[in-house]
Amino acid sequence: MYNLSQASKNMMKGVHPNLVSFIEELIGLSPHDFKVTCGMRTAEEQNKLYQYGRTIPGAWRTNCDGYKIQSNHQEKIDGLGYAVDIGVLVKEKEKKEIEVNGKKVIKEFEKTVYKAGSKDLHYYKDIYETAKKHGLIEKYNIEWGGEWKKVDAVHFQIRGAGKIPYKTVYNK
Repeated sequence: MYNLSQASKNMMKGVHPNLVSFIEELIGLSPHDFKVTCGMRTAEEQNKLYQYGRTIPGAWRTNCDGYKIQSNHQEKIDGLGYAVDIGVLVKEKEKKEIEVNGKKVIKEFEKTVYKAGSKDLHYYKDIYETAKKHGLIEKYNIEWGGEWKKVDAVHFQIRGAGKIPYKTVYNK
């Protein structure tokens, strides 16, 4: 049904091959189009996300600061990242007033909108349920952040990733 863009494929460079295969298979079964918004992150990139809702205005994004608490997006001892984030893409119609031959007319346009707000959880739940229904969660040993106490609906990772040591260990 849907396909991954080259940009999404590029986002998964350095990500564990099982997770890449999971996402590649999932996009073909998914009831909603999506893009990969993040694969591997450096400590600096992780820390910038951590600062949202703290020193940078905006909504909370993560509990992992990239240094004291690392993310499964960061490089593990085997050189791979064990997590990806996706973003659901939905086509919406929008009306705009434009000028045609000197006259103002209302024209309807279709645009693709990125859905990742708290009210958009249902899109991600649909995608997860599809993965589960088709056996992809078990096949690739995946866990979804939407089932966590602190919901992270955009997040998928290899189950048990937290037990894999990181390549770089920062002094705490």
